[in-house]
Amino acid sequence: MRPLTDKTALVTGGSRGIGAAIATRLAADGARVALTYHSSSDRAQTVVEKITADGGTAIAIPAAMEDPQQVRAAVDASVEAFGGLDLLVNNAGIFPYGHIDELTLADYEHTMAVHVRAVFAAVQAAVPHLGPGSRIISIGSSLVERVPGPGISLYAMSKSALVGFTKGLARDLGPRGVTAVAVHPGSTDTEMNPADGHGAESERALTALDRYGSAEDIAATVAHLAGPGGAYITGTTITVDGGVTA
Repeated sequence: MRPLTDKTALVTGGSRGIGAAIATRLAADGARVALTYHSSSDRAQTVVEKITADGGTAIAIPAAMEDPQQVRAAVDASVEAFGGLDLLVNNAGIFPYGHIDELTLADYEHTMAVHVRAVFAAVQAAVPHLGPGSRIISIGSSLVERVPGPGISLYAMSKSALVGFTKGLARDLGPRGVTAVAVHPGSTDTEMNPADGHGAESERALTALDRYGSAEDIAATVAHLAGPGGAYITGTTITVDGGVTA
């Protein structure tokens, strides 16, 4: 039997990049998967079709992460569709880039809404449905541990908030048998940060392996945490960055 058979997962921002890889991997491991998308309905449907073609079960749910009502509605829709929820993966994100004297309060509000408030809203909506053995996994960033250049302060700050929240959740939910972990990807070859994009050579040079990671590398770590191997891992962060923070 596959490790996530009879489990249900919700992956936010699952229409592309790391989120799509996570949704696909969890489905391959046997989970029923709901994934949210904002504007990429065609891409979300492509992920769903790939999962179903491979014998899995998946649905796509529209949700703007900056709207907490839509975030909560997405959780409710997942529970209604599959009859429960065992795994919440907070993946949806943006990349605000700019020097501190260029950023605006609007940039701050939007970034925190997507990276912090949405996670808080999703977790609050999910908790009543999470029983013993359930998992909350939030996708952070290796930039929480090391910021190698300018223009990343707002992004790093917003992702740093996930660390404290994850540690607190581990204490709040541990007595119920629910774990909470943050996964910190490094430079990962996605549309948001392609391995052949501007600045890619300098990012690659920071790694110990002299290469970008793949979305599947991140998905593999999430799958481990979601499965039996993650049962005793909680309140911590796992960095998947090819050695950037070594």
